[in-house]
Amino acid sequence: MQKPPLTLYLAAPRGFCAGVDRAIKIVEMALSKWGAPVYVRHEIVHNKFVVDSLRAQGAVFVDELDECPGDRPVVFSAHGVPKAVPAEAARREMIYVDATCPLVSKVHIEAGRHHQNGLQLVMIGHEGHPETIGTMGQLPDGEVLLVETVEDVARISPRDPQQLAFITQTTLSVDDTSEIVAALQARFPAIIGPHKEDICYATTNRQNAVKVMAPKADAMLVIGAPNSSNSRRLVEVGAKAGCSYSQLVQRAADIDWRALAGITSVGITAGASAPEVLINEVIDAFRDRFDVTVEMVETAVENVEFKVPRVLREPA
Repeated sequence: MQKPPLTLYLAAPRGFCAGVDRAIKIVEMALSKWGAPVYVRHEIVHNKFVVDSLRAQGAVFVDELDECPGDRPVVFSAHGVPKAVPAEAARREMIYVDATCPLVSKVHIEAGRHHQNGLQLVMIGHEGHPETIGTMGQLPDGEVLLVETVEDVARISPRDPQQLAFITQTTLSVDDTSEIVAALQARFPAIIGPHKEDICYATTNRQNAVKVMAPKADAMLVIGAPNSSNSRRLVEVGAKAGCSYSQLVQRAADIDWRALAGITSVGITAGASAPEVLINEVIDAFRDRFDVTVEMVETAVENVEFKVPRVLREPA
């Protein structure tokens, strides 16, 4: 039986970013250096496939540091941790490796600098997300006010409206965040922003590719985890950019083929913590059902690479 024709638009960039690549490498190098088990506080990145593969190599994922024995190494996830966590690891004389993405660390440093200058911080982020918890945990309680929406801006009560700065989670929607920033600047004209935008290059690049790709496609699939902020933002960006069917799938098995009946084009991208093997799995699933033509939608070229911590480069 002849397969129906289908154009697959493949976003570039997509998938792994430099911070995710580095974090996974850190766990693998820690296992190689110290042997199993190596403990990891929280999912190293938000992707079940990645976490399961590291677990198979001997990584043990825990929610909190007190679940880790004192005589085994522990890695902190790419999302960053509150200051109290490495302080407690040092107090217990544990071997620990911080896999916080350097672009998240940049926001931590920025927050600390503003605090030293006597400013109270407003953080644009998602409540309960590990990155938000880690960033807010860089400063004492009450020094960081969280806003998630434009409406939240009207509700916050800063100590001194003249002494404010704002920071953002690195994985937010660029467009949504700009609306919140505009609301902050309208209510607090003296508020100080970052020298360089906090939303990371990878988040911005992936969203830009989706904005170009979405209007061309009958449907769009984002490969990523439900707890991945940057993946969920890509779904939203796709829908806003004109693709009425914009869905998140973890793997090919999650695709709703009935919903795709009669389509002639699909856009495919992946969140920053989704490996290329899952993208290829989805493309193969389409090839099984359609006569596929792949068209690349390239909007940027990424060549960023982050070094792993020195402790992993030194001999054991």
